Amino acid sequence: MELKNEYVDKRTGITYTLTGDYYVPNLSIPKDTNFTIGRYGKAHLRHIKQYKRVLYTDLLLDGKLNTYLHSIDEKCKALLDSIITKLVKQENVTEDLKANNQLEWIARMNNIKNRAEEIVYNEYVYN
Repeated sequence: MELKNEYVDKRTGITYTLTGDYYVPNLSIPKDTNFTIGRYGKAHLRHIKQYKRVLYTDLLLDGKLNTYLHSIDEKCKALLDSIITKLVKQENVTEDLKANNQLEWIARMNNIKNRAEEIVYNEYVYN
């Protein structure tokens, strides 16, 4: 009995190529997924590796992990900027304060940034 050079598993849709006496799956990672992952994406990666192993494995095997982490990172950055902008307006942290009392301005901005980051981590990174 002669073996075919290629075999398609009807259940999974994966194509296999005959190499020697064994069928090897034709798996590849999509080429357009080489994004740089920032701090929020890396933190989310650590979280899903530890607490959501099924999601991590599915994304990894589908070749979508890098794209997923990049989207999480971008969403977190956008949310952080939005929250900081709203809190600065809400708490009246202005350029006049920066010019007149720099230490007070720095303290308030650091407080706003820390609160905004806490919201981002709770909403996207650890969820």
